[in-house]
This record gives sequence, structure tokens and C-alpha cells, in this order.
Amino acid sequence: KFKAKMNREEIWKRNDLMPKDTFFNLPAEKRERIMEAAIDEFATHNFHQARVTAIADQAGIAKGSFYQYFEDKMDLYKYLMDLLVQKKMSYLNQDVVKNRDKYDFFQLLREVFISGIRFAMENPRLLPIGVMLANDKALYHEIYGEYQDTSADFFRNLLEYGKEQGALDPAIDLELTATMLVG
Repeated sequence: KFKAKMNREEIWKRNDLMPKDTFFNLPAEKRERIMEAAIDEFATHNFHQARVTAIADQAGIAKGSFYQYFEDKMDLYKYLMDLLVQKKMSYLNQDVVKNRDKYDFFQLLREVFISGIRFAMENPRLLPIGVMLANDKALYHEIYGEYQDTSADFFRNLLEYGKEQGALDPAIDLELTATMLVG
């Protein structure tokens, strides 16, 4: 099951849009049912084809109740994407994150990609959501505009570390390479 465990304060720090207070006041089981229904709908339909009615029906809530919890479908989608990013980040080896200096560049890069592969293998229901989002450039930019900058910064710092270690050509274009790694 996919846990909807983020609290309002954590979301406020990350997003302008967020579920309404009424969503967070629901019992955890009902929040999880709504998020599971959203995952099922967005895994089988792209954002534009996904239907709030289908999500509400599967979650066992009235369509009107959906709008008591979220402003609109985009509000739910952004919240779901935020939860997915957090879940994916939890797959990173925490020792690598905390003790970066004891690893060489290629060990760090390998761990980043292995954690992404492990996430995809252990969460196959989530993979189609990411693929459909990646294929919709306008939606991707709307959802991940702020994350894309964070991801590029992450890879830029990693590449700089590789240059400092002498593992990479000093002439490498950090901006271009970081952008390519982000996708």
C-alpha cells in the first residue's frame, strides 16, 4: 500500500497546491484508499484522460467529497507526485548521502542509478505514471519545474565532485551534463 503520510507543514514547504485540511483530517485508511485509487487511475490513464469520477468511485467516496479534499485533479496529481518523489528519494543509500566523501564519483553515480532501478522494480505500479508524465513535456514542467532545478543542482554538485576527484575531464560542461542526467 502507498502511505499518504506527509503532513500539511511538510507540503507547505514544498508546494503551493496541496490537499485541503479536510483530507488530512480523514482517517489514514481513507486517505490511503484515495491515494491508491489515484495511483490506479494515473497508472492506466495519462493526466488528461484520468477521471476524478473513476478515482472517487474506486475510493468509495462521492465525487463531491473529492472536491472537499482537493481543489481539482491537478491538486491531487501534484500531491501524488510529491509523495512519489519522497518515496523515490528514500531508496538512496543513506550512508552515501551522509558520508559522500568516503565514496568516489563513480560509486556515487552508480548508487544513484541503482536506487532508481530498485525503486522502479519494487514499485511497478508507479512506473507507468512516471513514463506518461515524462512524455507530456508541458505537464512535466508544470509538475517538476521546481524539482527539475533541484535535480539538476544535485547532479551538478555530483559532477563537480567528480571533477575535483579527477574522475572527470576538467573541460566537461557541468550544466549540459547535469541537464542530460536529469532527462
